[in-house]
Amino acid sequence: MEEEGSMCIGMPCRVIARVGELGTVEYCGNSREINFALVPQAGNGEWVLVHAGLALQLIGEDEAEQLLALLEEFYAERD
Repeated sequence: MEEEGSMCIGMPCRVIARVGELGTVEYCGNSREINFALVPQAGNGEWVLVHAGLALQLIGEDEAEQLLALLEEFYAERD
């Protein structure tokens, strides 16, 4: 059961490894394996928006940094 006011969001992640449709991304010092079926052109070092273990779209580094700053601010206000 979700908390009232909770939401699911995509996370900006940097691609660190790819093997076919699978690969590894890094976000906030953590890494996780995801599926790249929707973004097959994503390469190492590029940024993708990830939700539920799936890369949804390529994003630029500037956009990724802005999203990470907004998320940091959001979570700091919740503490």
